[in-house]
Amino acid sequence: MSDFAAGTGIGSWPGSAPREAAGIVVGELHRLPHLVELPARGVGADMIGRAGALLVDIAIDTVPRGYRITARPGAVTRRAISLLDEDIDAIEEAWEKAGGPGSGRPVKVQAPGPITLAAQLELANGHRALTDAGAVRDLTSSLAEGVGRHRAELARRLATTVVVQYDEPLLAAALAGRLTGVSALNTVHPVDEAVAITLLDECVARAGAEVLLHSCAAKLPWNIVQRSLINAVSVDTSTLGDADFDGLGEFLDSGRAVVFGLVPTSAPAKRPSAEEIAAAAVAITDRIGFSRSSVRNRVGISPACGLAGATAAWARDAVGLCQRAGEAVADDPDAI
Repeated sequence: MSDFAAGTGIGSWPGSAPREAAGIVVGELHRLPHLVELPARGVGADMIGRAGALLVDIAIDTVPRGYRITARPGAVTRRAISLLDEDIDAIEEAWEKAGGPGSGRPVKVQAPGPITLAAQLELANGHRALTDAGAVRDLTSSLAEGVGRHRAELARRLATTVVVQYDEPLLAAALAGRLTGVSALNTVHPVDEAVAITLLDECVARAGAEVLLHSCAAKLPWNIVQRSLINAVSVDTSTLGDADFDGLGEFLDSGRAVVFGLVPTSAPAKRPSAEEIAAAAVAITDRIGFSRSSVRNRVGISPACGLAGATAAWARDAVGLCQRAGEAVADDPDAI
């Protein structure tokens, strides 16, 4: 059974209270809880800011458009490290209270993927780091080493398996050359497919665990993930088109796993049931021609994307729905 065949969250969570958030996530997600991200805390707490706490020998600072690589660590890097330490302390406390040690259930950590990170960080000249091949290589190596260390530390403190999620919302845009440069008229040259695979594979190889690639953007480049070492993908099912179903079928046929983003990220007018969500998941695998028994241990359920914009009440409900729907798919999909 894949570690990702479970109900889980994407990463981000509403509010600014890490202990409260960790308690809910560890309590509700019985098979794959995750280290929460709380971007409402501001600089250093969002997806790219979090990377400032993970990168090895590379520091970041803020600029009007986001973050920039800087020569030496400053207040922004120190703040990112402090916030991450607080989040780790929070999940360790929640883990102990919930009886996590010895339970055998894994925990998931998240980080921006190498291509999205290089697309979102600026160089000193204001250009995206993605425009400089040397900077991209250095960032990827630093990220891969930092995430490996982070995963190992959390695994030691929780005494359990820790798996890794790389967030790549800009992967498709980077490959297609749809990213703008320093002005709207200045586009960034498309990333070569072979280069993208090499960057992703370095992050997988150095993670020391199973790795999930998450993107809630449309047109996931299935040819890239299929040829990479990625163990699983996480997708917002509302973005899937006919070509995606073909790619998804090939990916599952290779023996790997998928997490379907099926639970709304904000409270809907009509709250779906766990049974409806589970049925939507198996309808996808039915459509691409897999027997339910053949994929029961390789399908997970998550919100469509992060929950940072949700109310606290809906965030709790959403992960509870993910847990119950994931259990239904894993335990007896033929009964759905």
